[in-house]
Amino acid sequence: MWSDAFDLHSHSTNSDGEHPVEMVAQLMAAEGVKHWALTDHDTVAGWDAAEAAATKFGIHFIPGVEITCEPGLPIVQEEMDLWGRDRAPTSWHLLAYFPSKTVSSQQKSTFQNWLAPLGESRGPRMAQMVSLANEHGMNISLDAVLARADGSVGRPHLADELIAQGYAEDRQSAFDEWLGDGRPLAITRKKPSIEEATAAVHASGGFVSLAHPIYYGVPVDALVNYCKLAGVDAIECFHRSHPDPYRHALLTTSQANGLTSTCGSDFHGQSYQQTPGNMPLPLAALPSGLSL
Repeated sequence: MWSDAFDLHSHSTNSDGEHPVEMVAQLMAAEGVKHWALTDHDTVAGWDAAEAAATKFGIHFIPGVEITCEPGLPIVQEEMDLWGRDRAPTSWHLLAYFPSKTVSSQQKSTFQNWLAPLGESRGPRMAQMVSLANEHGMNISLDAVLARADGSVGRPHLADELIAQGYAEDRQSAFDEWLGDGRPLAITRKKPSIEEATAAVHASGGFVSLAHPIYYGVPVDALVNYCKLAGVDAIECFHRSHPDPYRHALLTTSQANGLTSTCGSDFHGQSYQQTPGNMPLPLAALPSGLSL
């Protein structure tokens, strides 16, 4: 049986989302989502607000986070070309989930202690990026950039400040000219490996799913085999960027290798012409911690 009641990948103003947590929850409920995970980048700052908002709108909240990791495998250009990907990734993203029915408060706290340095590293990194911007003749205030983030500050917040100050037309141009990997204001930061992040989540009682794998330019068989060897529990087979043939290949290969599947709209905001929910997947493919 298939269901579109789950959306396990979304963002709020605590990272690079457009809307505050309560509005994200409201939009999820309006689209018929019954089981929702907030997965802001490298921060759990929105968990308490999300729990309260989910209760208000009558949906089930699943605490989550999207962890920025080092790439697991090198890209294969033929795979990039096959799916029309034109930008090599500099990180892989791991979705971590901590269902309240099976994960204790102490386990969540243990994970937060492991995660905290990753989120905190964004602050000093942003200070360096703002300093670089000003060295390039801009007039950017670090406080103004930080004020745009409710939790974990990142490049999208600096992009928005560049737009506000007239140095870029939109986020895409800000990244293309200034903030994208290898551009003048980009500064890399230390990231865990997929294996390290997976082990940390497992040690805290949670489970993980590899986010939007089509971005990584790795053939399905090699990607699924890597995830299995790395201890990854699931793969986000159903993501808004995945065309049907890719979803089918991921799902069948994951199932053949004993991995489960997750789904997510990767909702960032309405101005991106994105809609939350509407991500059907077979219930039997879900990780046991999320099964109905």
